[in-house]
Amino acid sequence: MPPDEALKLLKEGNARFIKGEPTATRTNEKMRLELVDMGQAPHTAIIGCADSRAPLETIFDALPGDIFVLRNAGNTCTHAEGSMVGSLEFCTGKLGARMILVLGHTKCGAVYGATNAYLAAKKSETASVESALEGLLLDLAPVAEKAVADMGSHTDADEVAAHAVRVNVFHTIDFLLKYSAPLREKVKSGQVEIQGGIYHLDSGKVEFMGRSPQQSTLLSTNLGLPPSMTREGGRTSGYGPSARGEHGVRTTVDSAVPAEEALKMLKAGNERFAVGAPLAKHATLKMREALVSHGQAPHTAILGCADSRVPVDTVFDAMPGDLFVLRNAGNTCTHAEGSMVGSLEFCCGKLGSKLILVMGHTKCGAIAGATATYLASKEGKASKSAGSALEGLLVGLSGVAKQAEEELGVGADQDQLVSHSVRVNVFSSIEFLLKYSPSLRELVKSGNVEIQGSIYHLETGRVEFLGRSPRQAELLRSDPSLPPSLQALPIRTTTDGPLPSQEALKLLKEGNARFTSGAAISGKITPAMRKALVKEGQAPHTAIIGCADSRAPLETVFDAMPGDIFVLRNAGNTCTHAEGSVLGSLEFCVAALQSKMVLVLGHTACGAIKGATATYLQSKTGNKPQVTKALDALLVGLSDVAKKASEELGEGATEAQIVDRTIKLNVFHTIDFLLQYSPLVREKVAAGEVEIQGGIYDLETGHVEFLGQSPAQATLVKSASTLPPSLA
Repeated sequence: MPPDEALKLLKEGNARFIKGEPTATRTNEKMRLELVDMGQAPHTAIIGCADSRAPLETIFDALPGDIFVLRNAGNTCTHAEGSMVGSLEFCTGKLGARMILVLGHTKCGAVYGATNAYLAAKKSETASVESALEGLLLDLAPVAEKAVADMGSHTDADEVAAHAVRVNVFHTIDFLLKYSAPLREKVKSGQVEIQGGIYHLDSGKVEFMGRSPQQSTLLSTNLGLPPSMTREGGRTSGYGPSARGEHGVRTTVDSAVPAEEALKMLKAGNERFAVGAPLAKHATLKMREALVSHGQAPHTAILGCADSRVPVDTVFDAMPGDLFVLRNAGNTCTHAEGSMVGSLEFCCGKLGSKLILVMGHTKCGAIAGATATYLASKEGKASKSAGSALEGLLVGLSGVAKQAEEELGVGADQDQLVSHSVRVNVFSSIEFLLKYSPSLRELVKSGNVEIQGSIYHLETGRVEFLGRSPRQAELLRSDPSLPPSLQALPIRTTTDGPLPSQEALKLLKEGNARFTSGAAISGKITPAMRKALVKEGQAPHTAIIGCADSRAPLETVFDAMPGDIFVLRNAGNTCTHAEGSVLGSLEFCVAALQSKMVLVLGHTACGAIKGATATYLQSKTGNKPQVTKALDALLVGLSDVAKKASEELGEGATEAQIVDRTIKLNVFHTIDFLLQYSPLVREKVAAGEVEIQGGIYDLETGHVEFLGQSPAQATLVKSASTLPPSLA
C-alpha cells in the first residue's frame, strides 16, 4: 500500500476511535486462518511507547494484520537499536510495508523521567547507572538536552519534558535514518515514508508531525550498523462483565492486581477474543482523562512479537491501562536488552505490575529466519559478518535454534525445528530477565512478581500458557549482573596495585570466554578513563608475547581494556632475532610496572611456524636454505623448533602434524629462552613473584588453550646467568 494511503487509513482509524465509533471490533476463525495461510502484509510499521494507555491497534481502530507494532518505554531506539532497526528492515523488506510511524504520547513517563534525571544530573554533575532502567533514562539524556536548549534553561521542568516528547520522536526517526542503510535507501527512492506523531492522552487524537527536519541531510549519511550490534480493567473469570477500575479503566487509584488474578484476566480475555466475543470497550473521554490525571497501573507487562498478526491488546481483549506492552521481532531481549529490561523494571518497580508474560507465537518470521541462519552456518554458508541490523538480529537468535535442535535430536525437519525454537525462545527471554535484572530477580524471589511464558497460536487465536522457566530456581540463586549492553569493565592504573598471577590468569580466561561467546564488554571507554591512564599511569595485570598475525588481536581475544595487557608481538611469538627487545621490554614490565603474570601465546595455522617447518624439511633433503633477507633468517632460526617437533613425532609424521607440534613446542621454547637469558625474570619466577605460562589460540573456535608452565622451568631457574646471544 502506498504511504499516503496507509497514512489516510491511520488518520481515519484515529478519527473513529476519538468518536467512539470503532469498526475493527470483531475477528473470526476465517480471518485468522487467512492470516496464517496467506501471511501478513501490514500497511504500516509503528514504533510506539509501551505505556498501557496508548494501545496502538486501538488508537488507530486496526484489525490483526494491519499494523506491525514495536513498543518500548519511550518509543526509542536507545538500548534497542538492533532489535528496532532489524524489525523495521524485516517489515519494510520482507513484508512490504511502505509507511513507518514513530509515535510518542503526552505525559510519557520514560521521557519525563529522562528529563528529570538529566536536570538532576546537571545540578549534581554526577550520573550513576545501577539498573537497566537508569541506563535507559541516562541514554535519553540527549533528548532532554536538546529540549532544554530549545526551551531555555529557566523553563519549567514539566514544559521541558513536554517538549522532549516531541524531540524524542524525531530523535528516533533520525536514528533509523542514520543506522539503517536499507531503510535509508527505501526512503531515498520514495519506496518508504517515515513520519512522526504524538498521541494526546486527554483527547485521544494523534497529531501527525510529518518527516524529520533532518531527513534530507541524513539520507546522505552512512554510519553503519546500530551501536550495539527493553485484576482491574479486565475479567476475573467466565464471560460476565469485566471488572473495571474506579474510572472504568485501570489507574493508580486502583489497587495492584496479584499475579494469579492478572493471569486469570489474561486467560479470560483471550478466550473472549478467540470465540469472537470481545467485551473491552474503547475508552471514553472521561476514561482518557482519568488515565492522564491519575496515571497508569497496568496489571501485566507483556514482552511480545512485533508481528502485525499478534496485536497484544486485542488478543487479550484489554482496555487502555490494562497492559504494559513491549514488542519487537522475535519477542527477544537479543540486541534490546537495556531497553526491554529497563522498561520491565520501570513497569514492575514504578507502576506496580505483578505479572510479566513473555509471549511468542506460531509461524514467527524472526524465529524462522534465525533457524535458517543457524542451519546455513552449520553448512558453512552463513555470511561472515552482519550486513544489516536484521542479519545481526537473526544471528543473535540462532543460539535458540541450536538449543532447539539439541533438544529435538537427530531427524527433526526444519518446520519442527522452527516450532520448537519458538518455545525455547520464550524461556530464553524469561531467563535473560532473571539473569540480568537484579531488581526483577528480587521481586520474583520475594513473591511480588511472577514471570511466565506463553505462545499465541495464529491458527486458533488462543494463547497457550507455559508457566515459569524450568531454570527459575537456579537463576534466582545466580549472581546479579547488568544486561550485556550495559556492562562495562573498569580500567587498571597504578592506584590499583599489582594483581596476583592467578587472579590475572582468571581475568584472561573470563575475557576469552566472553570473546568466544560473542558477549565482549570491553569497548566502553570514557574520557575520564583515558585521563586516568595518563595521570595515574599503567599497571597491566599481564604481559603477553604473541604473534603479529592480524587474526590474533590479543586485546580482543581476551576482551581487555586499555591498561590491562602489556603486549609484545612478532611473527612466531618468538625471541629469535628479537631477544634484546623482547627481554628488555618484559623486564621493564615485571620490574617497573610490577606485572605478576607473563603469557606466551601461539596460535593455530601460524604462517611463521609453517614457513619454519618447510625450511627444516627442505634442509633435510640436503637443499640448504638461502638466507638473503631477514625473513629467511627468522625461519631458519625457528626451524630448530620444527626439527625437535619432527624428532618427537618420529618417521611418518606429516608436515601438518609437524606444524601443529611445532606451534606448541615454540611456546615453551620462548618461555625457556626467557628463563635462560634473563636473570631478572628467572629470579622473580624462582621467588614466586612472577608466573610464566603458555597458551595456544585456536583461530577457528576463538578459544585459548592454557598450557601451564614450561616442563623445563624447574631446571632453568637454577641455571647460571647469561645475556641473550645478540647482547653477549
